Amino acid sequence: MKLEDTKSLVTGAASGIGRCIALELASAGATVVGGDVDMEGLKSLELEAKELPGKIYVLQLDVANESNVKEFIFAACEKIGYPNTLINNAGILRDGLLVTQDEDGWLRKLPTAQWKRVIDVNLTGAFFMAREFAAVAIEQNVSPALIVNISSVTRSGNPGQSNYSASKAGLDADTRTWALELAPFGFRVAGVAPGLTNTPILSRVSPTALADMTGSIPLKRIAEPYEIWQAVRFIIECDYFTASVIDVDGGARF
Repeated sequence: MKLEDTKSLVTGAASGIGRCIALELASAGATVVGGDVDMEGLKSLELEAKELPGKIYVLQLDVANESNVKEFIFAACEKIGYPNTLINNAGILRDGLLVTQDEDGWLRKLPTAQWKRVIDVNLTGAFFMAREFAAVAIEQNVSPALIVNISSVTRSGNPGQSNYSASKAGLDADTRTWALELAPFGFRVAGVAPGLTNTPILSRVSPTALADMTGSIPLKRIAEPYEIWQAVRFIIECDYFTASVIDVDGGARF
């Protein structure tokens, strides 16, 4: 698929990796609808894209809200016609140990709400988006079509991230499942698993923890969003790539 031929939906587009992907697509001449809960970030994205060859439209989106996802897909179709590409990028962190004990012997447990919110956004939200996007594309005979899921190298497990790791492991499993299910309709489904990346989400990580994690990376630095985009671009342009996830992690394994 040529970049300029894509009509793309990008979730979590207000900042970080999603913002970079949206801008790079528009720079290549693509048409993009960016969704996010952060309207201020979306408005600045729209303004930044004004001089680009492509076009970026923005719509408020909470991927964890099923009815909002359906409204977003409908509104996006009204703006750009029927999309052929979905970048499932929206994600959050709510880190915490499963159970921990303080100096006085008091036990603290990971709150259920903290577990559920991450699963709702990172996994269920991606499911809502993929389902509604695929339904429209199949109904309207959009082919070829593509879903790219943004996963994480922490999908194999990382202390303090049982909710986040579970959400990304589930997303990887769904990546292959959806690729197999949707191939007869002309779809490819693939993923990119970034390691530590220079995005606002890292503001939730303590400087000490960030320094420790960076030190464990063979390349001794965190990734820039553009480097994650390069993997996304490969997936878009390589029509034979599906059902797999590319690690972009500087050689790290968490």
